[in-house]
Amino acid sequence: MQDPDSLSSGNSKLLMFFVGMVAVAMTGQAIALIVMAIGAAKARKRGLEIAEEVRAKAMPIFHDAHEMIRDMSPKIKVITENFVETSHVVRAKAQEFDVTAADVNAKTRAQVARVDGIVTSALNTTAEISEAIQRGIKIPVREVSGLLNGLKAGLDVLVGRAKGFGSERTSARRDVDQGW
Repeated sequence: MQDPDSLSSGNSKLLMFFVGMVAVAMTGQAIALIVMAIGAAKARKRGLEIAEEVRAKAMPIFHDAHEMIRDMSPKIKVITENFVETSHVVRAKAQEFDVTAADVNAKTRAQVARVDGIVTSALNTTAEISEAIQRGIKIPVREVSGLLNGLKAGLDVLVGRAKGFGSERTSARRDVDQGW
């Protein structure tokens, strides 16, 4: 009988097999890690080369841009100041124009009201003159017409009496004979 703490030969072979498998797996991992480290080192080296190349080409551009900004800075400042001054002048002129336009508008309204009053007065006066002329012509024409009608009626009566001066009796007898 074997001691429970002792290993049997079958178990020891299995144990050695498993230990061997772990050793092979660890060796494979170590190799993969070394390959990855070598690849990373190459990539790092290439990345640094690219970065250095970009830096070498970009630095003159950055330097030129910096110089250009430094040269343009006073010019931009002058342009900005001119723009601010122009803005103030334009604003002042706009306010001045607004005041002038309001004044012209007020004067125009006053003139329009004045012209309206003149035209209204002229139209009213024309209507009154027309009415006075109508009255001045109608009334005398009516009076003359009435006078002429009266003269005509008077003449008709006189002419009628002259024609019938002796015939009134005969006409009266005729009226009586006829039964009127």
